[in-house]
Amino acid sequence: MSEKYDRGMQVRRSVLGDAHVDRAEANKTAFDQPFQELITEGAWGTVWASDGLTPRERSLVTLALLAGLGNFDEVAMHVRATQNTGATKKDIQEVMQHVAIYAGVPRANHAIKIAKATFAEMEETTNE
Repeated sequence: MSEKYDRGMQVRRSVLGDAHVDRAEANKTAFDQPFQELITEGAWGTVWASDGLTPRERSLVTLALLAGLGNFDEVAMHVRATQNTGATKKDIQEVMQHVAIYAGVPRANHAIKIAKATFAEMEETTNE
């Protein structure tokens, strides 16, 4: 693989955690391998690896964009990632206020519902 891929995998693991990345890698097939390489190099090896924003700031921007554009499938994953990026529940509350005003209350409401469920799961796992 490329140097950018290797850096992307390192950043991806630091943000999402080894368990998540290991599951994704185990489920990778020949069909989605090119896509997985693209996102590892592009999203993680270029965008997330840049020093222009902190990991906390990237988490907040990512959550706002996912919610604002109605791409809810990855909201829970990125809420869980805040454990590693330093974004707080209060940060996410503030981001969803912005989403509500600038992208629509229904989108913010749905993302908040996902975030609440994800935080509950995270707390449950911590208490086990």
